[in-house]
Amino acid sequence: MYTVTTIAGSDSGGGAGIQADLKTFQELEVFGTSVITALTAQNTLGVTGVFTIDVSFVEKQLQALVADFSIAAIKTGMLYSSDIIQAIAHIISDLKIPLIVDPVMIAKGGESLLQQDAIEAMRSSLLPLATIVTPNIPEAEALTGRRINHIEDIREVAQSFLQLGVQCVIIKGGHLADPLYAIDYVFYKNGRSFSMQSPRIQTKNTHGTGCTFSAALTAFLGQGFTLEEAIIEAKKFIQLAIMHDLSIGNGHGPTNHFAYQQHKTACEVKIHET
Repeated sequence: MYTVTTIAGSDSGGGAGIQADLKTFQELEVFGTSVITALTAQNTLGVTGVFTIDVSFVEKQLQALVADFSIAAIKTGMLYSSDIIQAIAHIISDLKIPLIVDPVMIAKGGESLLQQDAIEAMRSSLLPLATIVTPNIPEAEALTGRRINHIEDIREVAQSFLQLGVQCVIIKGGHLADPLYAIDYVFYKNGRSFSMQSPRIQTKNTHGTGCTFSAALTAFLGQGFTLEEAIIEAKKFIQLAIMHDLSIGNGHGPTNHFAYQQHKTACEVKIHET
């Protein structure tokens, strides 16, 4: 049994954060452990409160896991503050474990989940340790200070991440204007790149998509999949989770973490070398 770890915030609505990560780990048959960085009061309509965990206790949680478990992969989600980012980076820097960074910044309803001064801490302390970083378009723009309007902008932004020391960057295209397809762009440190294309699903139920995608990626990497295999399977996982949504709540509902095991043979992701 492989053990993986999520370092993120708690979503009381169950669609994102720690809850989405652990559901994903369970579905993909890895043992999930967790470090909680913040508590949020939220549902599908939005976030009504954030309570951050003291940085010393965040450290204690991670140190407890490292001291006991053989962790195969780690992912980060909502880290909220520069102090938490730096503390996490200090511990992870001594570990030889794949690190997946989902740079959570803004909730689906628009609420900030990352303090402004934490952006630089993420750039300088955490991203250089990352095996993969998985920003969406707004997150990629915020972390690099570059606007993205077309594919050449995506290439330039990806290079900015790779120059920080990231081994692989996946720029998720859900915010792009293509009405037919959701296209994610993958860039490796060695110069290779490709895109993943799947049909765009017209639904409001996309709460927790970033958390779920990066958690699936963590689970597959933890099981020993190659980078490319893990990335493609994680894309299938989130595509099916969106396609077969649960229609829960009155706002942006959660994705369906059960869908991959039920429908994975019916999902195709088109790969294009770029």
